[in-house]
Amino acid sequence: MPVSANPPMIDRADPRFELLKKGNNARFPDPAVPPPSKIAVCADGAECAAALQQIIAAGLRPTVRSGGHGYEDFWQNNPGGVIIDLSTHDTVDKGKYGYRVGAGTMLGVAYAQLYKKYGVTMPGGSCYAVGAGGHISGGGYGVLSRLFGLTSDWVTSLDVLTVDAHGKVIERHIDKDHDADLFRACRGAGGGNFGIITNFYFEKLPTAPSQVADAGVSFAWEDMTEVKFTKLLQRYGDFFEGRGKDKDTWGLFTFFGVSPASGPQARIGMHAQFCNPDGTARDVAVLHEFFDLFRDLNPLPNGGGGGRNGQTMAPVLQNKDGRPYDISYRHWYEATVNGGVGGGSRGKYKSAYMKQSFSAEECAAAYKFMKSPSAGAMGSVMAIDSYGGAVNDPARLADTSVSQRASIMKLQYQCYWRDKEQDPIHLKFMDDFYTSIYTGPQVGPQYQGTPMGPRFEGCYMNYSDADMLRYKFWPELFYGTGDLYPFLIAVKKKYDPNNVFHSSMSVRA
Repeated sequence: MPVSANPPMIDRADPRFELLKKGNNARFPDPAVPPPSKIAVCADGAECAAALQQIIAAGLRPTVRSGGHGYEDFWQNNPGGVIIDLSTHDTVDKGKYGYRVGAGTMLGVAYAQLYKKYGVTMPGGSCYAVGAGGHISGGGYGVLSRLFGLTSDWVTSLDVLTVDAHGKVIERHIDKDHDADLFRACRGAGGGNFGIITNFYFEKLPTAPSQVADAGVSFAWEDMTEVKFTKLLQRYGDFFEGRGKDKDTWGLFTFFGVSPASGPQARIGMHAQFCNPDGTARDVAVLHEFFDLFRDLNPLPNGGGGGRNGQTMAPVLQNKDGRPYDISYRHWYEATVNGGVGGGSRGKYKSAYMKQSFSAEECAAAYKFMKSPSAGAMGSVMAIDSYGGAVNDPARLADTSVSQRASIMKLQYQCYWRDKEQDPIHLKFMDDFYTSIYTGPQVGPQYQGTPMGPRFEGCYMNYSDADMLRYKFWPELFYGTGDLYPFLIAVKKKYDPNNVFHSSMSVRA
């Protein structure tokens, strides 16, 4: 490593410390937990290696932040240790190993740089400020993933720092032929397990679409009976269990968001973005086919919904074809790189992969909780994303660490609030809601309360949820019931023998 590598070490007396120890989720850091002693701000791999060696030599624990969007406290819960902050390592260029994206690069910055310089993109997430490090190492799913697969599927090599049994930092450039086991582990198992990834390399990336078509509708809670709600969820799921597996639909990404009926944001909204396999939106027949499934359920134009004071708004037909939506045609870049950083709220998150459409039991439970007048329900969202398509390539089971390759939908349960005093009611609501959805005959007896069994594929590690630690089988929820987790344990023992990199949900050695 270069002798000149000397990353800034920010201690508790520095006015920057209080800001840099915080992330996107205002629940953390917990004021009851002692803070780290320092924060090392590293602008490249050399500075990161130097900082890591200093930390190990001092007998301290390192944790790593790239964008700070982790849902739990994995990097912040480090009493007396040192946080390595990679957020200024945001290089995006092209060289010997192909396209390079530094681990601290925000996704929006990566999209802008890759497109403007090279005309390509990554099929990653839609939140502008999420950091590449955690996002890609955990799989990296986004709006284009049904068309192109996960971002981690495109990674062809990595720069990663590991620590050997003697405390020496080892700088590695790994690929399918060099430390192939570690390379596979770093493509989907999640960050903070084996070492510190500093750079991702891609020999090829998909050409960015030139145009996308957006459309959306919403549905009023005022006339939303349980029967109608069940039809909505099941028609949505049925499409992706059947027609959505056909390749001509893979350019269709949909978001179905359900907010509580009694809250200030009471809404049931459905949004879709579509492009053809050739990167254009000239033929939107698939988009119409999808939305036509709901035409008899009184959809409102997107942005509509129930009126005030209990008055129901009638559907408004805004389309010349008699459809209750307009299609907005935009350049892919304008639709993707649109700013927005989020953050500032306290939050709790849960996830589930679904291989089949919704059962009657799941619909009934969702309806019950979304109709609840409980204060704990306020600020919650049941977000149902389309999944599958190119993601479900069985060949990727062997060379990545993403086990969920047969799902058709990915659900994210979210709740946001401001006051710490409200933590108990919101956390309880989320836990009760989630557990209720996955309790019943649709779930195997050994997995009650969790999305496991013939109809499900567990949870998404990038939507980490420490509640799942209550189950002894929690690794199966995130890594499947096959040989992936035993493989990851072997990689952990080999490359991190002293368990330097760990959290409450890291791979156990």
